[in-house]
Amino acid sequence: MNRAKFLTGIVVAAFTALLGFVTVGFMRADAQPHAIALTGTVSSQAEGPMEGVLVGAKKAGSTIGTWVVSDAQGHYSFPADRIQPGNYAIAIRAVGYELPGTAVEIPANDPIKLDLQLNKVTSVNKLGMQLTNVEWRNSIPRPPQEKTALGCSTCHTLQKVMFSRFNADEMVTVLQRMATHTNNSSPMHPWVHPIAAPEPTERMIAQAKYIASINLSAQDSFSFPLKTLPRPHGKATQVIYTTYDLPRHDAAPHDTSMDAEGNVWYSDFTSQFIGKLDPRTGKVTDYPVPLARSGPLAQGGLQIVLDKQGRVYYGNMSQMQIARLDPKTGKIETFKLPVADDKIGTAHLTMIDPNFQDVDGKLWINVAEGADESGGTYHIDLAKNIWTKVTYPAGSPSARAYDVVANSNNNMYGMNQNNNKIWMTDGKTLKTTWWDMTLQGAGCRRGHIDSQDRLWCGDFTGDGLAMFDPKTQKVTEWKAPTPGMWPYDAEFDDNTYAWFAGMESDLAVRFNVKTGEFTQYLLPHDTNVRHVDVQKTGELSSLWLGDQHSNLIIHIEPLIP
Repeated sequence: MNRAKFLTGIVVAAFTALLGFVTVGFMRADAQPHAIALTGTVSSQAEGPMEGVLVGAKKAGSTIGTWVVSDAQGHYSFPADRIQPGNYAIAIRAVGYELPGTAVEIPANDPIKLDLQLNKVTSVNKLGMQLTNVEWRNSIPRPPQEKTALGCSTCHTLQKVMFSRFNADEMVTVLQRMATHTNNSSPMHPWVHPIAAPEPTERMIAQAKYIASINLSAQDSFSFPLKTLPRPHGKATQVIYTTYDLPRHDAAPHDTSMDAEGNVWYSDFTSQFIGKLDPRTGKVTDYPVPLARSGPLAQGGLQIVLDKQGRVYYGNMSQMQIARLDPKTGKIETFKLPVADDKIGTAHLTMIDPNFQDVDGKLWINVAEGADESGGTYHIDLAKNIWTKVTYPAGSPSARAYDVVANSNNNMYGMNQNNNKIWMTDGKTLKTTWWDMTLQGAGCRRGHIDSQDRLWCGDFTGDGLAMFDPKTQKVTEWKAPTPGMWPYDAEFDDNTYAWFAGMESDLAVRFNVKTGEFTQYLLPHDTNVRHVDVQKTGELSSLWLGDQHSNLIIHIEPLIP
């Protein structure tokens, strides 16, 4: 079931004509000093006025939703320039609470006051459906050994694990099957590797026993208390979110990238499409990508990025090709890795950076996993179809990259979440230099270059933010404000703020580099974030995210510094 059509698993706000709704008293608001279309107070019997409740409004028939957050007095308001006249469904996000189905008719040039009375969730299982992955990890009993820890939230949320009813023996079978799935598998597209399911290992059996001890296989409710994170407060309530539904019900936007005209391009993680969203209208255009390999191989791509000519590049994963789209003509060219299909194994072409190919006519790509013949980092001249694989002298530190990022000289930074180093490969000589990260066990997953050629990255393993400065040759790291976030990616706005987010917490984080202040913005619903795209125009930078678990793109706009 697709949960991204604005009506989340947290609350369901139904349209009057379809489901009926619980009437919430509303009246005309007094004239406002600023143009306001909808305003009111959020409260509950348990707390009174409530700060940090996300309130969403979506017009009937629209694919665009708008969300705001209640302040310290429980007050919320929607600016008139974000709300057109019409019938709106109202939804909220506040862990531990729900709102009866609510709708309101908003007229033109006449503000509406709508007070929202929330009901406290009394069912433990219903509360469990509201938890983020990090809240589940904070709640469940710790595994007896780290090797039994849950690594299931790549393909789906931990709700699927926690609400499962498989016993230990049955769960072993599930884990065997899961081991055959590709990294871009999903419940809607359960892609598998062309390999047989592995025999049960000691680690697999231990993990199955652990999962069976915490799921609902032997009970109808959870035997341990469910721990929730605090709601947003202070600056984190001064924000507007805009959500955009994508028309294909199985769309899985992984990366986003904005072009010079303000369109947002996205990569589909599980299907053969490059997508374009016009945020002004909500219109979405899909561009089918030709298949490069026949048979039941996984489809979909990971990174999407634009070069300085505005062409769109797509790392087409198990298809082992680069797809390049010319937005002016709509034509797609494909460039396949020059490795025989029978030598590829489980390799998949993931990352691509053409940002500085104007320096020498070459771009960088990364091929994850795979045999030695196919996996690794490549420097490519697409015009001449020359693919040069980067090699390293015997005894060199590990340099199997997860992400590759080019600097202004078209040298390549490499990083991997399981590697405590950042490295750079010279574009002319292909010689590589490594630098140690300072935190023990730290490891970056994805990153972006800034205007000073500094690398900002999500310190996934170290649970924080990292920055490598080539002038000082040092890595600086900051711990994330919420433990267990596992930041996946990070980008600096070239002025004041670095942004990062990840798979586990449904939080987008803005870091003030000058003051050290973190602001955590709770997203409107569960959002599996693999990439951040900072919009650097305007007085304050904003953030675009794709949710690869659903057909949704989100824009986060802070209202204050």
